[in-house]
Amino acid sequence: MEFTLGQVAAILQGKVEGDEKQKVYRLDKIQEGKSGGISFLSNEKYQAFIYETKATAVIVSENFIPTKAVNTTLIRVKDAYSGFSTLLEYYNQFTKSSMVGVQEPSFMDISSEMGKDGFRGIYSHIGKECVIGDNVKIHPQVYIGDRVTIGSNTIIHPGAKICSDTSIGSNCEIHPGATIGSDGFGFAPQSDGSYKPIPQIGNVIIEDHVSVGANTTIDCATMGSTIIKKGVKIDNLVQIAHNVTIGENTVIASQTGISGSTEIGKNCIIAGQVGISGHLKIADKTTIGAKTGISKSVKNTGQTIFGYIGIEMKNFLKSYSIFKNLDDLENRLRELEKKP
Repeated sequence: MEFTLGQVAAILQGKVEGDEKQKVYRLDKIQEGKSGGISFLSNEKYQAFIYETKATAVIVSENFIPTKAVNTTLIRVKDAYSGFSTLLEYYNQFTKSSMVGVQEPSFMDISSEMGKDGFRGIYSHIGKECVIGDNVKIHPQVYIGDRVTIGSNTIIHPGAKICSDTSIGSNCEIHPGATIGSDGFGFAPQSDGSYKPIPQIGNVIIEDHVSVGANTTIDCATMGSTIIKKGVKIDNLVQIAHNVTIGENTVIASQTGISGSTEIGKNCIIAGQVGISGHLKIADKTTIGAKTGISKSVKNTGQTIFGYIGIEMKNFLKSYSIFKNLDDLENRLRELEKKP
């Protein structure tokens, strides 16, 4: 894939300082730039590299003023970081949209239907009565069960498993190895100490513009639905249990576990290795720090929660200031006790 600098500038609504007809076909780090590559400069720490880079072009912000001669062509945009992000997105979509057709062997049941401009990779499987929208990319070794619906422009990466009755919206991305709609963890204790499995007959609903990370699991509901709402971004290796609801535009980092029937609000930020107990409600715009354990509902909007078991962050920091000095406090107490 090859672009002229003029085409790049048009995509970014920028201005070329130099020859617009030069061509680039690769995205480079500025410190590793070579001929044919395009990079960007947004952090002052990397400014020295712009005078050394061999990249054909560098995207810079409008207010960038070089302190000496620059040997690369500059493309000036309003914000270099945002501009390069736009270019990455364009490149990514351009690459993915070129994948059209069916690789063999693959399987789609005769009762299922798939929209135009789609792609089915080798060894992919699509079950009965599925409805798949336009421009959906199903990569190799993807398993899709029966009665699954997938909206337009969604990408299912290699090895993902989409179990029966799952509903996935438009413009979603399911990364490699993710499993959606597997059985929830439901067992009834018996009088003899054993556990009887409880059938999990619900499903998973994923709304539009959701990203699900690699090897993440989202369990189907016992009854009803596990729901991931519009705009949610889920990292790799996250466990979301049965009947959980995740509110719009919430982000969840790696190795977090959310227990059954918990409701997470909108625009929450959940850091890595967070553990959340079942049947709780987490208010909108809650931020939960890494390794925090949540054992009770968070009722007030906009709180930052940190620690185990999680308490309001200001209270935790006050307590921690005492905790880290306990040895000294204990020694002082013992000295006081020795005095007559």
